Amino acid sequence: MKKALTILSLALLGQASAANITVWTHFGGAELTWLKEQAAAFDKQGNKTTIVSVPFDQIPDKLIQSAPKGQGPDVVVTLPQDRLGQLASAGVIEPMDKYITSKTDLDKTALSAMTYQGKLFAIPMFAEAVALVYNKKLVPNAPTTWAEFLKVAQANTGNGKFGYLADLSNAYMNYGIVSAYGGYVFKNTNGTLNTKDIGLANAGADKASAFLNDLRYKYNLVPEGVSGDVAKGAFTDGRLAMFLTGPWDMGDIKKAGIDYGIAAFPTPPGASGKWSPFVGVQGTMINAYSKNKVAAAQFAKQISSSDAQTSFNKAGGRIPVSLSARTKLKSDPVVAGFGKSISAGTPMPNVPAMGAVWGPWSNAIAQSVQKANQNYSQILDKAVQEINSNIK
Repeated sequence: MKKALTILSLALLGQASAANITVWTHFGGAELTWLKEQAAAFDKQGNKTTIVSVPFDQIPDKLIQSAPKGQGPDVVVTLPQDRLGQLASAGVIEPMDKYITSKTDLDKTALSAMTYQGKLFAIPMFAEAVALVYNKKLVPNAPTTWAEFLKVAQANTGNGKFGYLADLSNAYMNYGIVSAYGGYVFKNTNGTLNTKDIGLANAGADKASAFLNDLRYKYNLVPEGVSGDVAKGAFTDGRLAMFLTGPWDMGDIKKAGIDYGIAAFPTPPGASGKWSPFVGVQGTMINAYSKNKVAAAQFAKQISSSDAQTSFNKAGGRIPVSLSARTKLKSDPVVAGFGKSISAGTPMPNVPAMGAVWGPWSNAIAQSVQKANQNYSQILDKAVQEINSNIK
């Protein structure tokens, strides 16, 4: 009798934990196939998972509109941290701290990116940051100091060849330089961003703009008109020794058959800290109005596990934020190289006020490299004034 009751209790427990959940995703191709396989494995536990494809840029607004009405998904796979503050402020995503018992396997930079006002609002799944990609035929060993970098860059410049290229007018791409000199977007105090304390026009930010200007006009490394695509083209042609890019360009570099390496940009001259690029993180979120939060959290944890992140990387090449997944993939130079860059990076601010920053700041960075010896302080001060006036 006791045995029969035990079996019945287990059966009822299984039914109680089973749930129907809806997942919104922007994934396509091999990544969508991977997600469907993950859902099939989850459904073997008695659940029913419905996957709905929603365009990436439509997910946040649709979630804000539908969630309070009891509609929409239980789980979103995935969104970047730059929409986190907006969604958390709207009250449509669930804090995840009570569902995540251990965070030791997750990259601290990624966890910070998904934390808003002291609470974890998403389980990070993958991340990206820029790094120095170099042609081993031209640069056998990555330079670790600015002196080494400058020497090898200048040695490879001339006669239609280039030692180093980057889009100097791109604020996102060059944030690592700003950070190294002590500039910042919003002051970060124990994980809380102060949008009234903007460090894009401080002394360090001025020095960073001067250094970017020097790359063009003093060291004669980066000509005018160099975009990310121009730099990638020169690299895949074998005419470029080193350039700054992210994981998104590695497919073309591999197709070109370039023997490449990936490293951190060395500490620029006179900088007070190390190069720390912007890090973009995407994670899995739960609808705060979901009636199946426990099951939704179980699914979110499953697809963010070390094994799942490893198989996800093999499906689409994304850089995992699970440290053990990176260890399993350590023979992959893309994972190893960009993984280090991510860990050394700075999360892009996840507060809504970041929307007021990009326009004025990008214009200022672009203006700073338009001609030699600009008035960097004046340019950046004007940008910060505009940012402050735009922040509501």
